[in-house]
Amino acid sequence: METTTSTTSGNGSEKAGAATQAAKGMFNEAKGAAQRTAASLRSELSSLKNDLDALVNRAPGLSDDELSQAHRQLMAKFTSVRYAAKGIADQATRQLNRSMETTTEYVKDKPMQSVALAVGTGLLLGLLLKRR
Repeated sequence: METTTSTTSGNGSEKAGAATQAAKGMFNEAKGAAQRTAASLRSELSSLKNDLDALVNRAPGLSDDELSQAHRQLMAKFTSVRYAAKGIADQATRQLNRSMETTTEYVKDKPMQSVALAVGTGLLLGLLLKRR
């Protein structure tokens, strides 16, 4: 009987370790993708700002047709940036959902450790907030 119990608890800790490793892997993957996407979005926003600044400087000398064309081009770039931002938000939502699932699995696998961690975190936050 004892052999069965220790094998079962070993499998539980192996599952928890695998879940922790999977969570770390997902976090690192998401972090890298978010950093790349954020850099791309910053670049696009910078380009849009530069184009808008250039248009404002040239606007007095442009005809109505040229202004309309420049407006269409800027709106197309703005739409592109908006879709990129929406993509970042969607990616963040998916990552949050995966993180919640991983956390839920961890809590189910190790309920006592989860409660102890929550109590410890609450105490620490309470002490920190009490000092302020």
